[in-house]
Formats: sequence, structure tokens, C-alpha cells
Amino acid sequence: MPRPTSNRLIRAAVAVGAVTALTAALAGCATDVTRPRVEASVGPVFTNLYVQQQALLGHPGLTPAAVKPDCHRSTPGSHDRGAGSDWICQVGWTDEAGRAQNGKFELQVRSNGCYQAGGPTKIVGPIMIQTSTGKNVINPVFEFDGCFDTT
Repeated sequence: MPRPTSNRLIRAAVAVGAVTALTAALAGCATDVTRPRVEASVGPVFTNLYVQQQALLGHPGLTPAAVKPDCHRSTPGSHDRGAGSDWICQVGWTDEAGRAQNGKFELQVRSNGCYQAGGPTKIVGPIMIQTSTGKNVINPVFEFDGCFDTT
């Protein structure tokens, strides 16, 4: 017949094992958010919205130039992995006048692969812009959302 002390030890060991497994599983979820996945999403999303913004401003026919974001997390030790509100992406592109532009976008990335990005007003413009027809609309690149596959 097992002693009461050994039953408690077995239950404690099982509980510690369950907590360890749960912690490992949750930590695994965070690692699905990686630098290459963030960069691969931010580039096309920004490009499409920038082309849309330029069309609203009366610069139709602008085609997406090569946009290559350089993203990283600002938290030391994060190894540019995991969800968080500390993602920074430097995005470079060419504006409608052919000038090179570079802006720092701050991202809040969630563990499901969806994010919200906000850029520098001096470069992307204010939250409201006036179209070429005089209508006030929300600037599509002022702040934008995107998602990527985490599998």
C-alpha cells in the first residue's frame, strides 16, 4: 500500500510536468512570429496601400517599387521572435517624384500573426488626406493592419 507522502510526491511531479508542458507549448506559439514572416508581410501590405494612397492623391499608374523592410524587435534577448509591441520596421521606397524615402514603422504583432503598424507622419502624411478631387479620406498608410501565416 502506497504511503500518503509518496502519493503527494507523485501528484506534485505530475503537476510540475503539466505546468512544464503547458509552458513549453505556450512558448512554442510565440516562436511562430519570426523576423522573416513579419518582413514578408509588411513589404507587400505597405506597397499596396502606398499605391492606393498615391492614386487617391492623383498619382495613378504608380507601380510598387522594390520595398524591402528591415524589421527587428527592440527588446534585448528577443532574438527577433515572438509577439509584442516592440517590433520596428525600417521601410524604404520611392515616392511619386522618384525620391527615395525611408520610414520607421512601429508594429504591435500578436501571436496569431496579425499586426498593426504606424508610420512617420512626416513621410506618410497625416491621418486624413485630401484626394485629387477634393474629398477628405483616411490615409491608408498612416496606420494599417496586416496578417501572416504562422504555420
